[in-house]
Amino acid sequence: MGSAESNELLIRRLYEAFDQGDGEAMAACYAPTATFRDPVFGELTGEQAGTMWRMFTSRPGDLRVELAGHEATGDVGSAHWIARYTFEPTGRWVENDIKASFRFAEGRIVEHIDRFSFWTWARQALGPLGLVLGWTPLLPLVLRRKVRRDLDRFARGEPVEL
Repeated sequence: MGSAESNELLIRRLYEAFDQGDGEAMAACYAPTATFRDPVFGELTGEQAGTMWRMFTSRPGDLRVELAGHEATGDVGSAHWIARYTFEPTGRWVENDIKASFRFAEGRIVEHIDRFSFWTWARQALGPLGLVLGWTPLLPLVLRRKVRRDLDRFARGEPVEL
């Protein structure tokens, strides 16, 4: 088990790498058997989390990530982070306010859960469509299928629509 201080540094390293567009450094923060979960991707396991961050950081754009706060106690931790970017498919500005929880083992992340309002995100990213359908189970399901297909394509080295 790592110390609270080293786990706090790991959280900081994760989000600094994200802000710098360094998906490899982000992936290195995760244990090979890690799990990740959020409202868009659902649950990812093993190498999928690192692949997701590599895919995100491979995209051109204006993404800025702010680590607004973080802490760790023993083998658990949390973070409050904000992602600001233009959602390329619609050209709309998004400011996503996210709360993350972590579990750590042997100096790496073994569980990462991001929580945010899908409806708020969809309203910003998709405009009227997100406003009307963002609260229903339909839009998250359709979007999850698309991003998981994109993730699988990216993992195979195939082109992904950005």
